[in-house]
Amino acid sequence: MARRKKEEMMPEEDVLRQIGLVLRRTALLYHHFAKTLVDDLGEERGMALISKAVEAYGSQIGREARLKADARNLAPTPENLESDLPMFAWDMEVVSVDGEDRVRIHRCPLAEEWLQLGDKKRARLYCFVDQAKMRAFNPDYEYVHTQNVLDGDPYCELVVRQVKKG
Repeated sequence: MARRKKEEMMPEEDVLRQIGLVLRRTALLYHHFAKTLVDDLGEERGMALISKAVEAYGSQIGREARLKADARNLAPTPENLESDLPMFAWDMEVVSVDGEDRVRIHRCPLAEEWLQLGDKKRARLYCFVDQAKMRAFNPDYEYVHTQNVLDGDPYCELVVRQVKKG
């Protein structure tokens, strides 16, 4: 396999293909770890450990995002939560629903892979990374999935809401 020179430009379609390969590998790795846990430990214990790992993963991302916001003297509000997704891989838009801004994701390469593998139930646990991320970034806010393709919806839709106190 030939190596590319670092200064050499790569066509966009090649970059997208490379990102797609990494995301496919990520989806497969998650799938096989999750399947192994459930197969070896049983449904209840396996799903609990998958949830625990996703929570730890999301919390790390949220803590790191909080440190970045703090370093830039930014308030820990949702608009200052730095995105952790490669924007070229997901097909998303911001829409307004009942006066509330939501992110609508029309293409998630991870979900596409999991749907092909028939792994909706275990894969759906991965999506809770968003809630864990926001709790670690600022527990005064929460991510809510109003729709999710892994639940049979036509797209994924997320909204950030302030947590009600009391």
